[in-house]
Amino acid sequence: MKGTWDFDRDPLVALREGDPAPFEAFVVDRGRAFLGFFRRLGAGSAEAEDLAQEVFLKLFRNASTYEPSGRFAAFAFRVARNAWIDRQRRRAARPRPFGAGRERQGEERPGPAPEPPSRGADPSERAERREEAARVRSALRRLPEHQRLVFELGVVQELSYREIASLLEIPEGTVKSRMFHAVRKLRELLAGREVPGGGAPGGGS
Repeated sequence: MKGTWDFDRDPLVALREGDPAPFEAFVVDRGRAFLGFFRRLGAGSAEAEDLAQEVFLKLFRNASTYEPSGRFAAFAFRVARNAWIDRQRRRAARPRPFGAGRERQGEERPGPAPEPPSRGADPSERAERREEAARVRSALRRLPEHQRLVFELGVVQELSYREIASLLEIPEGTVKSRMFHAVRKLRELLAGREVPGGGAPGGGS
């Protein structure tokens, strides 16, 4: 699921040294990955775009003080995760106008856009793929956020358990436990089986 971006030079190191090309290529290649990252965490389309732009802007502004440690992709997703946490804190602290509830929330989260059709696939096959993708997205949204985040980083973004543990500042064993529970609950949801406890799935490490 990883994109085509794979440079020998760290984009921020190159930017600091006066070469913006690797960073520009990273933004172009990984833009959709960050949009998907924020959408799967629960952001609406416009909010996901704002957050992705915020991440790239923060990376750009911090190039002069950046010290590489590990893979750049893991560092970039740490910035993205912090941007999401900051946005959630600001939202929680902001007083909500009376009546600005579910209707507005529904406008803000219109379901992800369908995947572009694959060449050569007939219409029925494309419809089945879109339906399956929608089922997976729906199931992901029912996971607790800590499990959804680990699944996103490990399966979708292909970070290692060690990188995820460093990014989330949790033990590697906790990452493995959360991934196990996330995968188990996704299988149960996609199979149409009830998760123990009823309602939206929860629990896990």
